[in-house]
Amino acid sequence: MRLSRPEELGITQIIALGSVTLFVLVHVVGGRLAFLTGTPRSVWLSAAGGVSVAYVFVHLLPELAEHQETLQESTNNAHRLLADIESHAYLIALFGLGLFYGVDRFARSAAGAGQREEGDQAPATVFWTHLAAFGLYNVLIGYLLVRREETDLRGLVIYAVAMALHFIVNDQGLREQHGQTYHRYGRWLLAAAPVVGYFVGVSTQVSPLLLSTLFAFLAGGVILNVLKEELPEDRQSRFWAFAGGAALYAALLLLTA
Repeated sequence: MRLSRPEELGITQIIALGSVTLFVLVHVVGGRLAFLTGTPRSVWLSAAGGVSVAYVFVHLLPELAEHQETLQESTNNAHRLLADIESHAYLIALFGLGLFYGVDRFARSAAGAGQREEGDQAPATVFWTHLAAFGLYNVLIGYLLVRREETDLRGLVIYAVAMALHFIVNDQGLREQHGQTYHRYGRWLLAAAPVVGYFVGVSTQVSPLLLSTLFAFLAGGVILNVLKEELPEDRQSRFWAFAGGAALYAALLLLTA
């Protein structure tokens, strides 16, 4: 973990606040971005998905390996049973992926997504279950904005840009699935969630073990939520936009490493 120099702290705090504001705006004004809607999938959404995937595989997974070391050391000292499991962080990431996959399958199956026309409303129970899962997800992203392992300015900017674009992809997916119900209620709650996470992060500090656990869980959620928006055939995603976004952001991450 590299500590920020004192002169970086003021800039870091400003950028963190600006990032939270950006997260809020993505959800609040997402419905006005008409160029992101429709089928085939918007070039910009596919490019944003590519950026998120690049962030996952070039930055998030290597960082997850560092958190694996933290979890390994902690469990070696505290729990002999867990110490026999060599991939704690990856198991937690797998759990995060599986949990969000389960929530998504529940939402789509219970709502009869295959039979509904675009813009129809999902049942209230489905909507609030889906929203609760993404609300906690957004809180965690806001929390890790200020409580990541990397506290330097570069790491903050990389994280903020990738998560802002990830929010754009998630917002459009939820908007398509839940229609006016999401526009009326969901977007406001999801806009508030990263703000809550940010202030929790500013006011509290957790152990390295719990921080690594939260990060690993987020990694699994990001992987699932990015790929589920890009891979289904009915999305008619733009491959070249997706590949271009992934390649450009991956190159940027490698050049600034």
